[in-house]
Formats: sequence, structure tokens, C-alpha cells
Amino acid sequence: MARRKLSHEGTLVLDSEGLSKLLNDHEPAVALVAEARKRGMEVAISALTIIEAVHSRTDQARLRWILSGLRIVQVGDEEARAASAMLIAAGLHGHKYAIDAAVAEMALRQQRPVVLLTSDIDDMTKLCGDRVRLVAV
Repeated sequence: MARRKLSHEGTLVLDSEGLSKLLNDHEPAVALVAEARKRGMEVAISALTIIEAVHSRTDQARLRWILSGLRIVQVGDEEARAASAMLIAAGLHGHKYAIDAAVAEMALRQQRPVVLLTSDIDDMTKLCGDRVRLVAV
């Protein structure tokens, strides 16, 4: 597989599938995170991503270890309102896309350039437009 090029500095954001792949030692995701760190990029997730990615079979020790190396961004009132506005602007409903909107809103606030590792390219394109580079996982 061809190596994806990342910019120096900036932020790599993981959505729930990105975090799940990292938890499962998925080689391309692990390599992308390692390359991002090598290039000085911070690796971040929304606090809500943890809720979406974790399930009863998640290795809790591995989860703690992975999370210790990520910056976990909290979601407060202002962030929730901004994510809601993004949903409305994109014509999406919060019932299905709430966490995607929170992740997109968080990604837009990070140090640029921002790369978002996601399985939801179509939805994230509607939410982020071209302001975030989307990489399929």
C-alpha cells in the first residue's frame, strides 16, 4: 500500500472507526498515526469518540494505553451548539449524525493543517467541506 503523505505540524483527528482501527492494531491506521507523530502532528479525538468506539469486547487496558497517547477534546455547550448549527447547514439530523458533527466541529478548531481519519467520507465532507483533509480508513 502506498504511504500517505502528511504535512508537518498540524493535527490528525480520529473518528470512532479510526480509534477502533488503532485499538485493533490495524497496520495502516497504526502507520498513519506513527507518521503523523514523526512529522510533529498532534493526534486528537473527541471525548464522544470514546463512547462510539468502545464496546463490551474492547480490551480496557489497551484502550487506556491508546488514550494516554491522544489528546482528548471535551465537548461543552458552545461546541454542542456549533455542531448543531453544522448539522442544520449540512441538512443532516442530529439523531443519526450527532457524534459525526461533534467530531467535525472539533476537527475544524484544531491546529492546521487538519487530517481526519474517518470511515464516513461522505458525511464528513458535508460537515467539513474542504477545510479538513479526509483520509478513508
